[in-house]
Amino acid sequence: MHFPTILIAGALFQSSVIAKTQPAQDVLAPASSYDHLHLTHDLLAFHKNLTQIESISGNEHDVGVWLTKSLQSQGYTVEQQSLGGKPPRFNLLAWPGKKRETRVLLSSHIYTVPPFWPYTHNASTGVITGRGSVDAKGSVATQVLALNGLLESGEVSPDDVGLLFVVGEETGGDGMRAANDLNLKPKSIIFGEPTEGRLCAGHKGNLGAKIIAKGKAAHSGYPWLGRSANEVLVAALGGVMELVKGLPTSEKYGSTTMNIGRMEGGVAANVVPESASASLAFRLAEGTPETLKPLVVEAVEKAVAAFVDKDVKASDVVEIIFTSAGYGPIAIDSNVPGFGKPITVNYGTDIPNLKQTVKGQKRYLYGPGSILVAHSDHEATTEKELFDAVDGYKTLILHAMIKDDAREQLRDARRPDL
Repeated sequence: MHFPTILIAGALFQSSVIAKTQPAQDVLAPASSYDHLHLTHDLLAFHKNLTQIESISGNEHDVGVWLTKSLQSQGYTVEQQSLGGKPPRFNLLAWPGKKRETRVLLSSHIYTVPPFWPYTHNASTGVITGRGSVDAKGSVATQVLALNGLLESGEVSPDDVGLLFVVGEETGGDGMRAANDLNLKPKSIIFGEPTEGRLCAGHKGNLGAKIIAKGKAAHSGYPWLGRSANEVLVAALGGVMELVKGLPTSEKYGSTTMNIGRMEGGVAANVVPESASASLAFRLAEGTPETLKPLVVEAVEKAVAAFVDKDVKASDVVEIIFTSAGYGPIAIDSNVPGFGKPITVNYGTDIPNLKQTVKGQKRYLYGPGSILVAHSDHEATTEKELFDAVDGYKTLILHAMIKDDAREQLRDARRPDL
């Protein structure tokens, strides 16, 4: 269980951020009216402040502190959910009104992949670069500014929409999985990821695996006295690569793919390697992890058969560890007017990590920028993409509100006591 820390409209309940967690407590309404809100509308400055703070590989603390203070200064109540670590990492739940539970929830992540690239802004071209400028601080900034704009115009009530920003999305989703302990029950959730300003109708599934090859060390001049773990690994990987070629395809998502993301093996060129390993990432276009896992095991064992004899079993030369529970392809709501034809994406998101807590809960995926540059040394977005995303998020929020009102009216019409 992850216990939250509550921060109300500029006042910390604790002297230091997540210095010591405490059980959740009742949250006092900031005021009888909403005059406490002092909302920012400077999108580029907000985005710059987020992006120029490094937040890779467990270092989300500083960006979390800045975002907490910024939202507090604007009148939001902020709840921090600790995930531990040194310095401490935490999710942020924020709401602008009196109610913690809102009908619509905007969510994205404040973690970025390594390495850190500094923020730059070319005012003449409108191009903005830097790690996280797209994935996903572009979404965080535009979600906040979209909500602020709707609050300022009075198109939504402060009790209608909340914000959830999590850590760890790029490294297994521990932040969003922990967010399940917050017991949130929104009718609609709008997730922020780079979709080039288009609505996403779904994304591929995901499964992580590690192949560990076991050799026997020997002098490289006498290789027959040992067993090369590198050769075992190469054979195993070849078997999996052949398997992937023949996996079922999907009309919606295309082909299942595999990436060999990291390989290690051996100690020196003149030593027969005793150990080797490779980390794999599967992107599932069809089926489930449960159907893929036994196929991978079978393919690997078949591929290393040449290293097995009456005295050596397959398990003596290779081990397969599935490093994540994984999930199959994820369908996402996308029937919203004004966004054109929806797309599908090959990357994973936090959507499957957050349990559906309300029957019929709508889930949308949208955001500025392109995933094609997101993890690169040239990650970049533009001023136009950011401003367009603010408008896009506003449209999605209002659509979610209208749909929720329609569902309420239909439910009331079916009640015999009304």
